[in-house]
Amino acid sequence: MTERPAPPKYKSRAKAPAERPRTGAPRAIADLMPDIGRAAFRKFGFVQSSIVTRWAEIVGSHYAGISAPESIRFPVGQKAGGTLQLTVMSGHAPMVQHMLPDIVERVNRFFGYAAVAKVAMRQGEITPARAERRPPPRNLKPIPVELGDSLRDIGDPELRAVLESLAQGLANSSGLPKIN
Repeated sequence: MTERPAPPKYKSRAKAPAERPRTGAPRAIADLMPDIGRAAFRKFGFVQSSIVTRWAEIVGSHYAGISAPESIRFPVGQKAGGTLQLTVMSGHAPMVQHMLPDIVERVNRFFGYAAVAKVAMRQGEITPARAERRPPPRNLKPIPVELGDSLRDIGDPELRAVLESLAQGLANSSGLPKIN
C-alpha cells in the first residue's frame, strides 16, 4: 500500500532579515542629543530647543532668573506671529510685563525673523538652572624651564596664559600624537 505524504509544516513567523552592516564611524553622544531633544521640544511647542538653553543670553541674566519660556504656539500653517508662553515668578509679573516689548524684540532677533508677536504670562515657580563651572584640572608636570622663560616676555596676559597651557599640554603628552 501507499503511504500518504506528511502534511507540510507551516512556518509561524517569517524569517527575520539579516542585519545590515553598520556604516560610518561612531558618534559622540553629545552629537546625538540635539536630535533626540529636538523631537521632544517640538512636541511641546518649541521650534528650537536653543531658546530654552540660551534663555539667559536672550533676555539677560536678571530676567532669566525670574522667567522661563514654556512654549511657542504658531497659527496653523505658519511659522511667524506666534505666542510665547512665559512662566514668571510670583510678584515679578508687573515688572516683566513692562519689559515684554523688549523681550519680544530680543526673541525675534534671536530667531532672525518675527517669530513672536504676543507673550502670554503665567505665574509659577522658576528653578534657575545654574551650570556648575569647575576649573580645569591641574596638570602634574610643570612647564619646562626653557619654555617658561620665553613666555615671560609676552605682554598680553591672555595670550601668555594660552601659550602656557599649550606648553603644559606638550610637556604632559607622551610623544607625538598618532594619526590613524
